[in-house]
Amino acid sequence: MENLFTVLILLAIAAVSVTLGFGIYSLYRGGEYARSNSNRLMRLRVALQATAVVLLMLGLWWKSTHAG
Repeated sequence: MENLFTVLILLAIAAVSVTLGFGIYSLYRGGEYARSNSNRLMRLRVALQATAVVLLMLGLWWKSTHAG
């Protein structure tokens, strides 16, 4: 189960990084593209960060209660 949490946490961090990259690109590109995408990408990034934090907390809880 620890390996599952590790993989899920790494996937969540990768998703946050990719979303952050798209958000920075949106700001760099500017214009109508930035107006239509920047806010949506920021909300998606915040949701993904919250997911990553929850997974980290679940992983830590699992490790502390199932220490062998």
